[in-house]
Amino acid sequence: MFKQRLISTIIWSVVIFLTIKYQLVFAVCFLALVIGGLYEFFGLIEKKGIPIYKYFGMILGVAIPLSVLFRFELTKGWELLFIVLALFTLFILQLKRQDSSQAVAGISTTLFGIIYVSWFFSFLVKVRYLPGGEGYLAALILITKSSDIGAYLVGSRVGRHKLLPRISPKKTVEGLVGGLLFGILTAMLCRPFLGFSYLHLAVLGLAIALIAELGDLSESLIKRDCQVKDSGLLFPGLGGILDLIDSLLFTAPAFYFYMSNVFNKG
Repeated sequence: MFKQRLISTIIWSVVIFLTIKYQLVFAVCFLALVIGGLYEFFGLIEKKGIPIYKYFGMILGVAIPLSVLFRFELTKGWELLFIVLALFTLFILQLKRQDSSQAVAGISTTLFGIIYVSWFFSFLVKVRYLPGGEGYLAALILITKSSDIGAYLVGSRVGRHKLLPRISPKKTVEGLVGGLLFGILTAMLCRPFLGFSYLHLAVLGLAIALIAELGDLSESLIKRDCQVKDSGLLFPGLGGILDLIDSLLFTAPAFYFYMSNVFNKG
């Protein structure tokens, strides 16, 4: 398992470098991850027997990141407009169905998938479009994924005290601490990208690592509810696309709002 994880991590490190450096590669990989993530999420929900609107959810889920990539804003609050239109459409689709059982679950889950996978992940594009965005994006990915790696390495070797066994049996308190330390250290090493003081970087690294752990646990909660171990089998040792991006789904929005606020103040 460790060897598989290492190989997958090396491959993805090369891909990440290319996506940060070349905008076209970034756009292609970003859209591929969104489509794959949506497909996996709706696949998990289908296993629970909830009547979702899979293809509508995927179409709208792709439209949101495309609009961000091409900087298309129909209105100032275009994200809210997308959500409102999605809700209206989902109700219309449900009214056409003969079976009204689990209507609330189907509508809510479809909308949740769009927000959770597509909208949250689209903040990576917004980070990249900030002034100095390439460096910010590199720092965000490095801090987030290093905290994931630190949690795995420390937890798998010295983990003794379970963190939340009812949600993720293998996660430990020691792993959490390892993830936080790796996040702080990596943030401090990212000073050339961010330009903050070391104390500022340490606090930022701690915050990102905590949010990354929350993102990881949240996806574990979804998988536990759907009674699956991994969201997919695309990446040996890592699982599926959702397993790969789960922590970024939470750190990307938080980092964007923080950095855009810091930039505006500057």
